[in-house]
Amino acid sequence: MKTLKFKLYQSSRNKHLKRSINAAGVIYNHCIALHKRYYRMWGKHLNCSKLQSHIAKLRKRKAFWQQVGSQAVQDICQRIEKAYQLFFKHHKKGVRPPNFKKVRRYKSFTLKQAGYKFLTGNRIKIGNRVYQYWNSREIEGTVKTLTIKRTILGELFMVVVVDSVDESETKFETGKIAGFDFGLKTFLTCSDGSKIESPQFLKQSLNAIKKASRQHSKKRKGSASRERARLNLVRKHEDVTNRRSDWFWKLAHELTNRFDVLCFETLNLKGMQRLWGRNISDLAFGEFLKILEWVATKKGKQVVFIDRWYPSSKTCSNCGHVLKELALEVREWRCPSCESVNGRDENAAINICAVGASTAKLGDVRQAKPAIAV
Repeated sequence: MKTLKFKLYQSSRNKHLKRSINAAGVIYNHCIALHKRYYRMWGKHLNCSKLQSHIAKLRKRKAFWQQVGSQAVQDICQRIEKAYQLFFKHHKKGVRPPNFKKVRRYKSFTLKQAGYKFLTGNRIKIGNRVYQYWNSREIEGTVKTLTIKRTILGELFMVVVVDSVDESETKFETGKIAGFDFGLKTFLTCSDGSKIESPQFLKQSLNAIKKASRQHSKKRKGSASRERARLNLVRKHEDVTNRRSDWFWKLAHELTNRFDVLCFETLNLKGMQRLWGRNISDLAFGEFLKILEWVATKKGKQVVFIDRWYPSSKTCSNCGHVLKELALEVREWRCPSCESVNGRDENAAINICAVGASTAKLGDVRQAKPAIAV
């Protein structure tokens, strides 16, 4: 399965798709209200098939609801069902049930087998209208679903899921394994001694974001100037997100080209967020790891995570001596056993590499060799 994303041309007819998304939001909220009412009355969870048949009957009497295709309505009911199943399974872990959403902030609707047709060139027929999109790449394989998404800026994107044939990609092996330690000042410290500094995109744009936020707050609520100021503020945040994502993808490809196995320490991101707040949000370690795992899987490389509680910073990479305590502000320490001087981040990266090498499945990568600084 592969997901492709295309941007739709700006056009006056896009208002019909936006109305469909709004109608999908109204149906979603109505389904949530039915779930809550059913549980209050009967103390049971509303069955998905019953909900779908009830919404289908209501849809015949409501003209606005008919702007959404029948398959999109079924998908809304299935989304809610999955969200409730997830809540029932993980509610003790803090997972919340689905709740109402503002219609103007509702994002998408999904079509499956019917309701759309790809035409020649860069055109697609959705319902009775034809739309154009930026055909950045060919759609190869069988189309499974088509999702129309609306961003906060009001732009429309088309997300296509295809059941594609595996691509014949040239894969090469380096025979190297490396450990990486995340940091606040240095984004990544590699076990071979190299360091990767974070551009800190949010910090770079913080003054512009603050200025845009002040301009937005000064505008009169409900006015056209406030809406323009809101869109300007959204563009500032979106620019930060896009630049950070682009840097993550390039870094992921660079690292997977250099190493066959990449070892990381399991991070407690929520705890780090409570301690360092905006700095952790700017670094976005979790987002980078998701991108890296996807790229590594595509290239046949491995991403290994070691135990969160392994004392990588307090263990001497030379002799294995473990300190009882090591304050966070101490960036370099001398081992009392072998007298070697260890840099905190470099030492942690070497230890992560050693532990990760013992747990990695090296048969697939021809016994990769650790990349350690000399």
